[in-house]
Amino acid sequence: MLSYVKLHTYFILIAISQSQNPKCRQADGAGDVDWLYFRAILYKAPGQASGKIIVSTNAGAWANGAAVLTQQGGQSFGVTLEHVVGNNDNIKFLAYNNVPPGMPNVKTKSNSKVVQPFQGVIILQTPVNTDAASWIVHTVPGFPAAKTGYSWPVAENANGHLLICLTISKSQINAIAASLLHAEPLVHYNDIPETETVGMQYFKKLSDGQFPTVPPYLSRQSIKTAAQPAVTVNVYSKSATSRYEIYKRVIVKALKKTIKVWSRRDNKLKGDCRVVERNIRLIKSPAPVGDHNTNLDADLTNWAVSDPGNIFCFIDRPYAKSQTVQSAMAVCIDQAAIFARFNDIAAQVENCL
Repeated sequence: MLSYVKLHTYFILIAISQSQNPKCRQADGAGDVDWLYFRAILYKAPGQASGKIIVSTNAGAWANGAAVLTQQGGQSFGVTLEHVVGNNDNIKFLAYNNVPPGMPNVKTKSNSKVVQPFQGVIILQTPVNTDAASWIVHTVPGFPAAKTGYSWPVAENANGHLLICLTISKSQINAIAASLLHAEPLVHYNDIPETETVGMQYFKKLSDGQFPTVPPYLSRQSIKTAAQPAVTVNVYSKSATSRYEIYKRVIVKALKKTIKVWSRRDNKLKGDCRVVERNIRLIKSPAPVGDHNTNLDADLTNWAVSDPGNIFCFIDRPYAKSQTVQSAMAVCIDQAAIFARFNDIAAQVENCL
């Protein structure tokens, strides 16, 4: 009987631990990444109330999201954000969003009337001797609102969105902040205590809004996901002062490969096939995300895959001339299964010169 009580108590403690950490969750929001789930990617096609999702242990195909995004429980990102929209003394976070919740008309250096840069949250667990953190990047304006309850903006169901969660160690936060400094996001909430970020000079500058005004105007930072095998994530960012075009001048140059690009476009930048193995090929619209369909008229995401693989990049600016005078950032993940899922979407490309 005593053994039964001990075992029962053990599982209760596990459940409590899982419910009070900030790590990425599996598709239905259950489980945590202490063993397996160190990333989750959800692609919501235009007109859909739920999305297609891949997680670290099940990336062989796009799976149906376990619940609609207006419902917090039962779906990966709703549960991961539980302690961002609610209260937990052991969870602290920094949230940035250039269309901050409740303030839709705020103007910043890095937002745009046409398309918004992606948004994000850095979340960590604060008790002594814990090393649990995550970084969520996404395209949803005004989401999530800090400490006011979960509220998915229903109007955004009409648009295509991408949400990425990476479980990381706390030591990776400073490198993320270094990249964000060049992207100049609007930090609208931060309660991470300085005791958690001692020696993290870039995080300090980010939280204080001290963006760089002198060179270098480019940043390349590398982070790794938690758990094994760790996945390398390279983050490239540029300030508006650089006047660089992020797709060709930054991403193609860094990857040394052709890229296939899914993005809204202007009538100025075209596909570019002038340099062998350094092409920019534009993906045809519409395109399939599993058995959902997306199109560039309503999809707010910008992303690219390398050719050849295995790199997927999530980019916060469209393939347009205007981004040469805007800050920009790209999060590039080197992982074969993630690449394969997005490369499926990129099967058809336009001709280029």
